[in-house]
Amino acid sequence: MTEEEDARVIAMTIDVARGRAKVIAGTGSNSTASAIEYSKRARDMGTDALLQVAPWYNKPTQEGLYAHFRAIAEAVPETPIMLYNVPGRTSSNIAAQTTLRLARDCENIVAVKEASGNLSQIMEILRERPANFSVLSGDDAVTLPLIALGAHGIVSVASNEIPDLMSQMTNLALEGKWDDARHLHYRLLPLMEVNFIESSPGPVKAAMAMLGLLEENFRLPLVPIQEKSRARIREVLAELGVLESAHAAM
Repeated sequence: MTEEEDARVIAMTIDVARGRAKVIAGTGSNSTASAIEYSKRARDMGTDALLQVAPWYNKPTQEGLYAHFRAIAEAVPETPIMLYNVPGRTSSNIAAQTTLRLARDCENIVAVKEASGNLSQIMEILRERPANFSVLSGDDAVTLPLIALGAHGIVSVASNEIPDLMSQMTNLALEGKWDDARHLHYRLLPLMEVNFIESSPGPVKAAMAMLGLLEENFRLPLVPIQEKSRARIREVLAELGVLESAHAAM
């Protein structure tokens, strides 16, 4: 999206939420100055918190990552910030000690969305984190094991398709109802996996279109997924029983 479109989506989301849910706006950039500008704009619109992804392409050192996030935190000191570590997309991993250092040094850096897939790294954060710092899974498929290790929840892809079931699984785990949570986890796992059969968000947009939730539009360089992938997604949705439910509701 263009900057103007991005701002419009944030404003529309705040308006639709009307205080019934918290709005966390993604305002990250690989330019610290731009990230600060986007963050101030979202703050002024009334967003509740900010999601700050690790800078992509320029691959800063750990000291550079620390300085980047600290500068943003100091620019919007009254606004809570969630770090977003997704090295598979950014080629820039926020090391556990960098995350912990930011959590200790910046009062408004209050959480991390961890999508590194590195359980040792995430466990180090969980073990040493300050009491008021939340660790959220950034990967649906490891939500259950991470909650078992002390994580606080999930920033979810599959929740775009099945918000009720993902919420149920997460809450069961948070309540310590492990047998029920495990059963639901394995039921949902095929969808969690097929959502990445091709580059995200292609598969999840295709699934949501099948469920009647959106029109499947893309802008280059993203293109619609292949037909064999589409067939597999439809099969998984049918096995889950949500495809028929969606059609019945139309």
